Amino acid sequence: MEKERFMGLKGLFVTALLVGFSGALAPGPLLAVVVTESAQGGPSAAGWLLLGHALAEVVVVAGLAAGLGRLLSRAWVAALMGLLGGLFLLWMGVDIALGVWSGAIALDLVGGGEAAGASPWLVHWTLRVGTGVLVSAGNPYWVLWWATVGAGYVTLALQRGRLALGVFYLGHILSDVVWYMVVAVVVSTGRAFLSNDVYRLIMLGCAVFLVAFSAYFLYSAARFLRRRDAPAPSVE
Repeated sequence: MEKERFMGLKGLFVTALLVGFSGALAPGPLLAVVVTESAQGGPSAAGWLLLGHALAEVVVVAGLAAGLGRLLSRAWVAALMGLLGGLFLLWMGVDIALGVWSGAIALDLVGGGEAAGASPWLVHWTLRVGTGVLVSAGNPYWVLWWATVGAGYVTLALQRGRLALGVFYLGHILSDVVWYMVVAVVVSTGRAFLSNDVYRLIMLGCAVFLVAFSAYFLYSAARFLRRRDAPAPSVE
């Protein structure tokens, strides 16, 4: 019996990890923010972002276990999160673009610290955690993924007990941590081989990417408001 339970938990962990990777590997706003922050603050900056992402997801998992799934499945909830997330990403993208244009954002070629002239919200770790929360929760498709695929996983895990719920969450969040920290290390170590011009071009590309996602989120919010039932997304 114990062996059967262990194999069940192992299977839950592996599938949660693999499904999590399918979402984490897909390009999204969190990836752009991780690249931006890592280029300026190193892997530790990405770590604080991921902490915010993990906090957002643990709250959702706990909420689904308590019956939050019905609320998350409502189209107006996805629309509201898309509106807030779209405006937040728009602000981030414009702020980075203005920093590149004005020269406030530049490589610190002397040391491995923050980029010179970086805005306070990029420097303070508490705001990085908040950014991780907002970038995650502001994605309407993240909300819908948890209302559909995530809710199904939580229900399956609860049938095997609270321990299984923890195993599912661990497998899911581990996929995010592994992938984004790999990206953060690659971006951070690459700073030594970048010129200021190339660095600013990368940052500008991230800014454009964030603004594009902002427009997509705002469009999605309007689309969800026109629908009584929002469709299930294919990725997180």
